[in-house]
Amino acid sequence: MNTILIIDDDRELCALMRKCVEKENFSALVAYGGREGLEMAAEWKESCSLIILDVMMPDLDGFQVLQKIREKSNVPVLMLTAKSDEEDKISGLRMGADDYLTKPFSINELMARINSLIRRYTTLNPVTGSEAATMLLKDMVIDKVNRMVTVRNIPIELTGKEFDLLVFLASNKGRVFTKKQIYTQVWEEEYAFDDSNIMSFISKLRKKIEPNPEQPFYIQTVRGVGYRFNKEA
Repeated sequence: MNTILIIDDDRELCALMRKCVEKENFSALVAYGGREGLEMAAEWKESCSLIILDVMMPDLDGFQVLQKIREKSNVPVLMLTAKSDEEDKISGLRMGADDYLTKPFSINELMARINSLIRRYTTLNPVTGSEAATMLLKDMVIDKVNRMVTVRNIPIELTGKEFDLLVFLASNKGRVFTKKQIYTQVWEEEYAFDDSNIMSFISKLRKKIEPNPEQPFYIQTVRGVGYRFNKEA
């Protein structure tokens, strides 16, 4: 059974979310603050499939909690906020959040986001053929089933979106994509980022996978257009 950790200081909303996720046959854990949430995230690290994380909390805000979580885990994180400020969404996604909902939201939308993230990151869908399941590149192996990456036999820790971004580009070696095309394909929603945000994700990914991020081999910049994955990789 998938376990969902809810971190939010709104007790009534927590009770409602817990009831809804349990109705969908998920196991739910609830923390009513950032510090308690971090403790529970560490305790349940191996079995937690998704974290629902509120931004506005009195002890530690959601961004601080997310930063700490990302230091040790790539568990999918769905962030909640009462603000409609686009900067909050951008900040959360830059720091490693996988999805975002603005309060108030419908329970149907919440469950749709949860199911999408669970399906994308934790369900091992059957894949036929070793070639389909594993991508063998120059000094890099991408295991799409287990969502693992190694570079020169060294395991690389990627967030969910970083992994999706890498797989998308590597699956289209040599093809040039604009920042808008990358966003709509990887985030699967209408383009909402400015160019600097896509550049930020590419930069973080390069620092993790490139032997020399200043002279990238895998993810190449096509000036004035966008990015492509090296067809020689």
